[in-house]
Amino acid sequence: MDQTAKAPADLVAPNKHPAGLYVLFFTEMWERFSYYGMRAILVYYMMKQLMFAQDKASHVYGLYTGCVYLTPFFGGMIADRWLGQRKAVVVGGVLMAIGEFMLMSQGLFVPALIMLIIGNGFFKPNISTQVGNLYAAGDHRRDRAFSIFYVGINVGAFFSPFICGTLGEKLGWKWGFCAAGIGMLAGLCLYLWGQKYLAPDNVMKRTAAAKPAEPLTPDEWKKIGALVVLCLLNIVFWGTYEQQGNTLALWVDSNTNRMIFGWEMPATWYQAFNPAMIFLFTPVVLAFWAWQDKRKSEPSSIAKMALGCMLLGLSFLLLIPSARTVAAGGKASLLPLTVCTLVFTIGELYLSPVGLSLVTKLAPPRMVSMLMGMWFLSSFFGNYLCGTIGTFWEKMSHESFFIMLTALACGAGTCMFILIKPLKKAIGHGHEEAVDV
Repeated sequence: MDQTAKAPADLVAPNKHPAGLYVLFFTEMWERFSYYGMRAILVYYMMKQLMFAQDKASHVYGLYTGCVYLTPFFGGMIADRWLGQRKAVVVGGVLMAIGEFMLMSQGLFVPALIMLIIGNGFFKPNISTQVGNLYAAGDHRRDRAFSIFYVGINVGAFFSPFICGTLGEKLGWKWGFCAAGIGMLAGLCLYLWGQKYLAPDNVMKRTAAAKPAEPLTPDEWKKIGALVVLCLLNIVFWGTYEQQGNTLALWVDSNTNRMIFGWEMPATWYQAFNPAMIFLFTPVVLAFWAWQDKRKSEPSSIAKMALGCMLLGLSFLLLIPSARTVAAGGKASLLPLTVCTLVFTIGELYLSPVGLSLVTKLAPPRMVSMLMGMWFLSSFFGNYLCGTIGTFWEKMSHESFFIMLTALACGAGTCMFILIKPLKKAIGHGHEEAVDV
């Protein structure tokens, strides 16, 4: 973006958001519908259709969900240097739509996953970067914009299990994948229609390959170093959090009483719990932060992320009584799982959108997409860790498994609390609009 040009957010009222935010909101909503619809049935498809053993299915799940966060690192660099964010999003959307439709053929399972992984690499970092590009440096609306954008992610994730999951369970898995592909096409069409509302691609990024890159300043190196530390802690968060699509999906299917007034809830519908709660509780969390801000007690971004890790870890303690019930030969109630999901959902709201916003604040302008890709790269390792952790599901008691998840997430949160002061010093107070807890 031309550094002298106004960001689209500068052209609207100070407390309103530009139209481009809502174009990106709905584009991401449909892309996430596609991704989470496919994810909701993936483990079941591998175990019930492809006849994979549980540990193999968990490993493949972790490898796939990890790789969709690995390729954005490279997709961000390609967009920064050559392609630009807009073209990268279009290329990614086309590849992902093709991949979803390829999953309808059992023989194309591996090539389809590869297509989805590559497409996501082009799409994911560049759609998020464009949200940041809508706002000038220091604009107080940026954090709230990312929270609004995050709601779009979860609206798509909420509806997808009902549609893709139900079609997959009732009519055949391929129809669930077909619905996911149609959702991706819908998002792509909307994005192409809304081009005029988006910020232009960053000219500095697109011309960086044609001239020597400016060296990073010492302050920029410190900020990048702080991001690396946060990425390491982010790995543990996602390794624990992503169990909801892996071992918790198996817990719901095999160990939970899903009868509601004589009707059995499909197991895939559990995947709608988390996005529904994000949709419902994002306004509550934002209002709580605003209330804290008025009293000068809002936590810093890093403190919020640490709290998010702690909440995630504590949520799994709520499942220990259910694990004991199952060990005694009974079925677990849906209620403890629902409360557990609510607690780790609030933890997610404290970490994920805050982390996305922090990357766009701290990254040097010529490296925003690449460092956004680095943030998603940490999610690759986190999701791969999720698959590795999942292989222990049948090798240890469920109670011990949930205690292990608590220890991992709370350990990461504790480390983050310990590192608040040095990280804030590296970042600089200008990028921390809130105060320490």
